[in-house]
Amino acid sequence: MGEKNYILQEIDIVYKPLKEMVTRPKIACPEDAIRLFRENWDDMKIGIQEQFKVMYLNRGNLVLGISNLSTGGLSGTVVDPKVLFAMALKVAASAVILAHNHPSGTLTPSDCDRKLTQKLEEVG
Repeated sequence: MGEKNYILQEIDIVYKPLKEMVTRPKIACPEDAIRLFRENWDDMKIGIQEQFKVMYLNRGNLVLGISNLSTGGLSGTVVDPKVLFAMALKVAASAVILAHNHPSGTLTPSDCDRKLTQKLEEVG
């Protein structure tokens, strides 16, 4: 059998923080996370498009960053667990906090919300 030579792409994982860790906000309670998510939400979209955001934390609960994982329509958005956890691994997050809005103003989670939360918990 002949030996095969393959040309493989180099994979490089890079994360370049913009702030020093000491200047990052710390999440000590749910209200801290709510405040940071709200400060990072686009007021022009919060009432018309459902968005799913992820806050990435280090072991000390310092915020590594917030990503807008997906933007949908009035009644839903699609979340790909592979993308969520790939980003968490890339920034070496020890924890994630998930959030999404309901443009309708309804605070009760839907069946889809509950199923997605369960799926993400299992994958995580």
